[in-house]
Amino acid sequence: MTFLSPVRSIFRAVVSTVVPEAKSLGEPGWSELEMLVETTLQDRPRAMHRQLRLFLRAIQWLPVFRHGKRFTSLSAEQRMQILGYLQDHRVEAIRCGFWGLRTLALLGYYGRPEGAQATGYAADPRGWEALR
Repeated sequence: MTFLSPVRSIFRAVVSTVVPEAKSLGEPGWSELEMLVETTLQDRPRAMHRQLRLFLRAIQWLPVFRHGKRFTSLSAEQRMQILGYLQDHRVEAIRCGFWGLRTLALLGYYGRPEGAQATGYAADPRGWEALR
């Protein structure tokens, strides 16, 4: 079992909200994205893994109070509202949790070769010399 296994559907809903292009990923793309995130987190303390899973579960249930539905059942617009609320939350730990999760979503999507190509960035081993 991997770190993301118990919260995979929530994580995918968050990623699809943060990076709308992720909605078009097939299963191989999602697997690659999740593997990048798993690899990034593998050397982190287990306590951080638990905190991140707990934060994802909180994201799943938080909308029930306002919308009567879990995060994975919300429309894209409602998901954006929930994540916007977390992004600007007055409690620093919640804001930090959101920004960490957002960073993992971006890393997973744009860390894949296809995602990197979508940005139009073409790395060159010559660095700035390539522009001259």
